[in-house]
Amino acid sequence: MTTLSPESRITAQAVASFAGTADPRLRQLVQSLVRHLHAFASEVELTEAEWFEGIRFLTATGQKCDGLVRQEFILLSDVIGLSMLVDAINHRAAEHVTESTVFGPFYIAGMPERGHGENMAFSPGVPALVTGRVLDADGRPVVGALLDVWQTAENGMYSGQDEAQPQGNLRGRYRTDAEGRYAIRTIVPVSYPIPTDGPVGQLLAATGRHPWRPAHLHFMIEAAGQRTLVTHLFNHDDPYLDSDAVFGVKDSLRVVYEPCGTDHALAAEFDFAGEFRLARYDFVLERG
Repeated sequence: MTTLSPESRITAQAVASFAGTADPRLRQLVQSLVRHLHAFASEVELTEAEWFEGIRFLTATGQKCDGLVRQEFILLSDVIGLSMLVDAINHRAAEHVTESTVFGPFYIAGMPERGHGENMAFSPGVPALVTGRVLDADGRPVVGALLDVWQTAENGMYSGQDEAQPQGNLRGRYRTDAEGRYAIRTIVPVSYPIPTDGPVGQLLAATGRHPWRPAHLHFMIEAAGQRTLVTHLFNHDDPYLDSDAVFGVKDSLRVVYEPCGTDHALAAEFDFAGEFRLARYDFVLERG
C-alpha cells in the first residue's frame, strides 16, 4: 500500500472535503483549484513569509477596488494574462467574425445614448470620426445594434477615474441605422499606462514590466439574436502593440486613422470645422 506524504495527505483531505458539493460544476471548480494551488505551493516550496505576503497582496488588491470605476482584481487578471486566456477559451468563434479582447477595469454602465455621429469628446484631442457597419455572420446589416463605447482622454485617464473630466466624457452608446451603419465622433485614442498606484503596479515594478497599453477604443456591441461582442480597435502604428501590458492586441483589430481635410465629403456631414482623422471598421457578430 502506498503511503502518502504529509503534504499529499493534506491535499487529498482538502479535495475530499468538497466531495459533497451538490452543484457538479462548483465541485469541479473548487476541487481543481485546491489541487492546483497545493501543487503550486509544493513546487516552489512556499515559505510562511511568502504565503503571508500573498495574503497581504490579495487583501490590498480588494481594498483598491471602489465598486464603481476601479476594479483592481480585473486589472490583476489582465496583467497575468488570465483575462485573455478566459477570452480565448470562451470565444472560439468562426474566423470571419470580429475577434474579442479584454473587457478592462474601467467600464461604466448607463452612459448616455447618443445620436448618429454625435460627439462624445468633451476634452481636447485630435478630432476623429470612427464609422462602419455592424453585420451578422452572413454579411447582413444588423439594424439597431447598440455600441457601448469608451476610451481615455489625452492624459491617459478615463472619465470616472479622473475627477477633472466632465461626466460621460469619451463614453457613449450608439445605435446602427437601417443599413447597419454607425458613426462615432471622438478624438484619436492615445497609448496610456494602466494604474500603477496599487498592488498591480507594485507587481509590475517588482518584476521589471512596463505598464503601457497601446492606444485603443473600447466597444461592447449588443444586438438581438447575436452574441455580445467585447473588443477594442487599436491604432495601427502604436509602439506598444507588441508589448501590451494586458496581452490584448489582435492583428485583426488594428485600424488606420487617416488624415482628412475640410474638403472631405464627411466633414460637413459631421460638422468638422477643421482637419480630422477617419477610421473605418466593420464589425461582424457571432450568432447568439
